[in-house]
Amino acid sequence: MTDPALDAEALRDRAVAALVAARDRTTLLTSCVDEPDLTAQHSPLMSPLVWDLAHIGNQEEQWLLRAVAGQEALRPEIDGIYDAFEHPRAERPSLPLLPPGEARRYAAEVRGRALDVLEAAAFTGARLTEAGFAFGMVAQHEQQHDETMLITHQLRRGPQALTAPDPEPVPLFTGPSEVLVPGGPFTMGTSTEPWALDNERPAHRREVAPFFIDTTPVTNGAYRAFVEDGGYDDPRWWTTAGWDHVRRAGLVAPLFWRRDGRQWLRRRFGVTEVVPPDEPVLHVSWYEADAYARWAGRRLPTEAEWEKAARHDPAAGRSTRYPWGDAEPGPAHANLGQRHLRPAPAGSYPAGASPLGVRQLIGDVWEWTASDFLPYPGFRAFPYKEYSEVFFGPEYKVLRGGSFAVDPVACRGTFRNWDLPVRRQIFSGFRTARSVEGA
Repeated sequence: MTDPALDAEALRDRAVAALVAARDRTTLLTSCVDEPDLTAQHSPLMSPLVWDLAHIGNQEEQWLLRAVAGQEALRPEIDGIYDAFEHPRAERPSLPLLPPGEARRYAAEVRGRALDVLEAAAFTGARLTEAGFAFGMVAQHEQQHDETMLITHQLRRGPQALTAPDPEPVPLFTGPSEVLVPGGPFTMGTSTEPWALDNERPAHRREVAPFFIDTTPVTNGAYRAFVEDGGYDDPRWWTTAGWDHVRRAGLVAPLFWRRDGRQWLRRRFGVTEVVPPDEPVLHVSWYEADAYARWAGRRLPTEAEWEKAARHDPAAGRSTRYPWGDAEPGPAHANLGQRHLRPAPAGSYPAGASPLGVRQLIGDVWEWTASDFLPYPGFRAFPYKEYSEVFFGPEYKVLRGGSFAVDPVACRGTFRNWDLPVRRQIFSGFRTARSVEGA
């Protein structure tokens, strides 16, 4: 029989590690540029970095100090300023934001108190504290904003502010281009992952017909062929809404690409470089991913197909936490956690492959799916409907798998991301699928 005290200590250690890792990354992202860059809005699609910094602290205060510990509010007058639903991103520079120094002090004070709350936490009783959920939720929230801030760094003009080593070079992938995923039922979602968010729940059986899925994400080289075949000038490949958007926005290639003679260049975190042909394509919208798939005679996988390819172990007859099994992600499994500032070449991380041989399902690039963002059967909003419920509907498309900018705490085989089909400032790519004839 497991000692509850040992379980509590392990949960406490995990929560402390997750919170500390998130704050270390927040500090890196907000200390590598000067104050004018922190307070500027680098794109109307994104908040000023200083807004994210104080918002992180405010959310942590509301959930860990107020909701969990029942403490008095430290700065109740700023709650509305840092309410993401009250103020669209484009309007946030006009708000009376805390200046950088004050925002740092506020976030640090909240964190100190939150660690005291964590030290005394029992991890039992209320659902909010069971298995340390609230602490895991706050760590995931901060890491999600860290990814958002990294997007802002990519959109920012000016000299390079962030550096990281490149992924290890690998031989050109020469394995099969696609993998057959057998038909039949599998368990989608989770009811047991302690820090899973509400839209990942509950676990339920899903029937999926047999299909083929790309072994690796679609590469820059493959996508360039679509561009140079006139893909952006041919309405045959686009949905009606997608074609309208391409014409209106004047799209000709992925975001940050530009043609230079016979080659394509891209801007990546302040550096201009030749587009590497063997990396997964990055910064494409759902409309672009869908159009490429049609041009290639294929389609985007549904969300259920993607999750079956990522989690179903035919030999064991069950769904695993990750493609490689139940173990936490390590450097050999996936490109995660801002360890690198680019995707790894297609075919990397064989240790992270699924039992069927599908690679890079976790990390590198978020992967667009064909599916709308909808609740699972039996869904219940928790702890607040604004996390998922208000986004359900056909306006948003689901992305899966995580990118190089995602921390492992906010990435697992059941994790669901979503965005509007026009969005491409995010670290998004895709892979394609096809149905089995006669299935």
